[in-house]
Amino acid sequence: MTTISATTVLRSRNAARPDKILTTLLLRYPRWIHAELMTHRVFSRNAASSRAIPVEKLIEDILRDPAMPIYWGKNQRGMQALEECNMPVWLRSHWDANHRQLRREDAWLYAMHYAIEVARAFDAAGYHKQVVNRLLEPFAHITVVVSSTEWDNFLELRDHPDAEPHIRMLAREIRKCLEDESTVQTLMPGEWHLPFVRDEDRFIEVAEQDVDHYPHEQEIVVTNFVNREVAIGDLIKLSVARCASTSYKTVDGFDMTLERAKKLHDKLLAAEPIHASPAEHVARADDWEPIIGWLCPEHHGNFVGFCQYRKQIESDNRHLDLAAE
Repeated sequence: MTTISATTVLRSRNAARPDKILTTLLLRYPRWIHAELMTHRVFSRNAASSRAIPVEKLIEDILRDPAMPIYWGKNQRGMQALEECNMPVWLRSHWDANHRQLRREDAWLYAMHYAIEVARAFDAAGYHKQVVNRLLEPFAHITVVVSSTEWDNFLELRDHPDAEPHIRMLAREIRKCLEDESTVQTLMPGEWHLPFVRDEDRFIEVAEQDVDHYPHEQEIVVTNFVNREVAIGDLIKLSVARCASTSYKTVDGFDMTLERAKKLHDKLLAAEPIHASPAEHVARADDWEPIIGWLCPEHHGNFVGFCQYRKQIESDNRHLDLAAE
């Protein structure tokens, strides 16, 4: 009950500047602290959307893992609750006039079940999930994929006694991921940071047919299966699509085939207007020269030392627009 977690998806060090590490994390936390994370503009992020997740799927997730305060702050002046409150909560049921006393946790769950009841009634009446799911958000978690090379300001602000307690818990989980050097791979300039792409995704089994000819006999076709390396362009599309899938899933993005991923990638990046935010997590290590600095800083976006795939797409589109004029 109440999950605040950070899981490393991929970490890449730029061999040209070893101090620059691009980290992609998969986060899960109560939706009511999401605004705290959104204030940090150096992050690229894609999050599960209340407009995309079906009502019953969100309800199932809430019942399995309801978001509930871990720190129950006592009311006082100012933004910080320096001590906790454990007073009982007095409620009057919506179906009778009797008052009853509940533990704080039970009162929260009471509110959750009532919100679920009302949400299901709205759903049955034909209202869209983008309306109905708003009733459920106080009790829901959110799944977020976030990528950045710059984490210091976030940790200084959020892993701090003055921070909201739950975002501070999240910051501590993120800090653990960032301190684990065993998860870091090293990329040479030009190599790609591809979140959600596993080693087994890099090769595909294909059939090769050989025809043996025998005198006065029928041709015999012998089929061999061999592993072929998947083209880097397809791996980029796979990574983008799996990052995008966090908008409508409550889990990670690994359960997506290459063919489906290619269709989703093309749909997102050929849309008008373009839906390019998932392409920010995919990036190429830039080259560094001590005298001139980074080779392509204009493609870094909110990263340092890594060229975002999104910037490449936008640059290619601008060149096409200029050529058409």
